[in-house]
Amino acid sequence: MAYRAIAIDGPAASGKSTVARRLAEQLGLTMVNSGAMYRAVTWEVLRREMDPGDTPEVLKLLRQVRWGCVIRDGATIMSVDGVEPAMSELKSDAVNASVSLIARIPEVRTLLVEKQREFLELGDLVMEGRDIGTVVFPSTPFKFYITASEEVRAARRAAEGAADAVSERDKQDSERKVAPLKVADDAVVIDTSELSIEQVLEQVKSKLNELGW
Repeated sequence: MAYRAIAIDGPAASGKSTVARRLAEQLGLTMVNSGAMYRAVTWEVLRREMDPGDTPEVLKLLRQVRWGCVIRDGATIMSVDGVEPAMSELKSDAVNASVSLIARIPEVRTLLVEKQREFLELGDLVMEGRDIGTVVFPSTPFKFYITASEEVRAARRAAEGAADAVSERDKQDSERKVAPLKVADDAVVIDTSELSIEQVLEQVKSKLNELGW
């Protein structure tokens, strides 16, 4: 049996993680937060007091550490040498400021994209990130790009207590040479600036029905 993937991409603070999580809950699917996987690598780099911009050292760490992924309560969790960092640690200001540096390293992306694709062997899923519809699962017909105005996204980040600038994250993610953030040609684009989460979910589910989910 071929399992199916719903790809949800978008910039920082667009609401894609909330949409993906709620959609997975409503459809009874596993939700994969690909960004948390890149954050886990970043967290380990910072925990070891390494420079996230020192690519050779990051690559050495990549080979030394045992990176694990498990599914628990309908969501995926990444472990680092058997340790599971808390989401509060993965969303710290330090990780926020450095994750784009780690995510642009080709070898890091190769490792994590391979692990992301392995999840599809276990069943249908919802995966959110920045390159799910363009790189991880480019052949899936179920692609969505969740966005919002920069002002709305900045306000959301501030409400979460995060200090990073969404404009800088957008620039880093869109301009990186490997798997840059962009809209897949066949993705359904939804602007969440003036929509509630329920309204966004209704649009996504309606389109899924049209596509034969």
